[in-house]
Amino acid sequence: MQVTETLNEGLKRSYTITVTAAELDAKVQEKLVEAQPEIEMKGFRKGKVPLAILKKQFGQRMIGDAMQDAIDGAMKEHFDKSGDRPALQPEVKMVDGETWAEGKDVVVEMTYEALPPIPEVDATKIAIDRLVVKASDGDVEEALKNLAGTAQSFDDRKKGSKAKDGDQVTIDFKGSVDGVPFEGGTADDYALVLGSKSFIPGFEDQLVGAKVGDEVSVNVTFPEAYGAAHLAGKAAVFACTIKAVKEPKAAEIDDELAKKFGAEDLAALKGQISERLEAEYNGASRAVLKRALLDQLDGLVKFDLPAKLVDAEAAQIAHQLWHEEHPEEHGHNHANIEPTDEHKSLAERRVRLGLLLAEVGRKAEVTVTDAEMTQAVLAQARNYPGQERAYFDFVQKNPQVQQQLRAPIFEDKVVDHIVAGASVTDKEVSKEDLQKAIEALDEL
Repeated sequence: MQVTETLNEGLKRSYTITVTAAELDAKVQEKLVEAQPEIEMKGFRKGKVPLAILKKQFGQRMIGDAMQDAIDGAMKEHFDKSGDRPALQPEVKMVDGETWAEGKDVVVEMTYEALPPIPEVDATKIAIDRLVVKASDGDVEEALKNLAGTAQSFDDRKKGSKAKDGDQVTIDFKGSVDGVPFEGGTADDYALVLGSKSFIPGFEDQLVGAKVGDEVSVNVTFPEAYGAAHLAGKAAVFACTIKAVKEPKAAEIDDELAKKFGAEDLAALKGQISERLEAEYNGASRAVLKRALLDQLDGLVKFDLPAKLVDAEAAQIAHQLWHEEHPEEHGHNHANIEPTDEHKSLAERRVRLGLLLAEVGRKAEVTVTDAEMTQAVLAQARNYPGQERAYFDFVQKNPQVQQQLRAPIFEDKVVDHIVAGASVTDKEVSKEDLQKAIEALDEL
């Protein structure tokens, strides 16, 4: 077997791999010997069929497997010896593949881009601020009021009062399209909070100002993307009878409220809220710190990038942003989206930082534990209530999904590793300042 270099330019590599006819024949023979003990044929005991007969019977179909094994072996040996790590799966094609015949040498061309040598990162040259926000009494009180709002009750308004936005109205309604009632369009004693946007757009607005006893005809149009296809885009009329109008009443902020949310008393609830708020602030602060770190790394380390890796990332970015700008398009039956210079610039940054963090993690022997993966899967499974078991099975059978879950955990651990060696200054700021820093991340 012979491997001959035909291109070595920058990160681009190309080699021809030659597997002689004799080597291929030996590989077929090896596979036949391996399979012989399990083969039965008429006139022979199991495992006793002569190799010559086996080769005549099965040799042709084993050539393909033998050829693949030989090429894979040559590629592995090449990468072991050269130390090259391909950026993407190498392209392998047969030379004169259409004219190859049994008994001839097999010659294939292998082409790839090698991962570049990546300079060491000197974490001591990195200086970043860590924004620190403490949960103030005002923040806790505001959160308490919001919590009380979720536990609100509704009391009847005075007789003759008009319904306001935020009130709860009890209604009977009958819906029809072109004068014909439709399934699911009728209900009695339905409690609806005006402004909750739980009904078709425009429905709740038309009940504002209604009083108990009023008959209101609500005219609406079902959205084009409505779940029931026979109603999508149709104009409908709902005949509504107002049976009660109730105003919201926030829950009292006291020990009883605390117990509703699983706390022993109000002081304990305030402590829980303070911890939750600071956890949220810490999460936001980490996002700001991580961006600052990546910005510095991007300017600190430069190296050649595999062009195909950048092109693939730019195409992915362009495609993703296009769908964000066209949320109505759920499929991929659209014209080709050509990446812009901005997409390519962002792709270069992502590829550079991705390769850098991967190399730092490799050298630092950063790993993602089974326990961390399990936590990640559990977190995702919560998005599929009632189907958690099916999601677990789906992840187990899909290495690509496993990698998608593992990648951000690995990246965060590498970031922590670099931050541990950097100069980090805690800087106490207000909640508003932290919010501005978070908003600035989206503008970059």
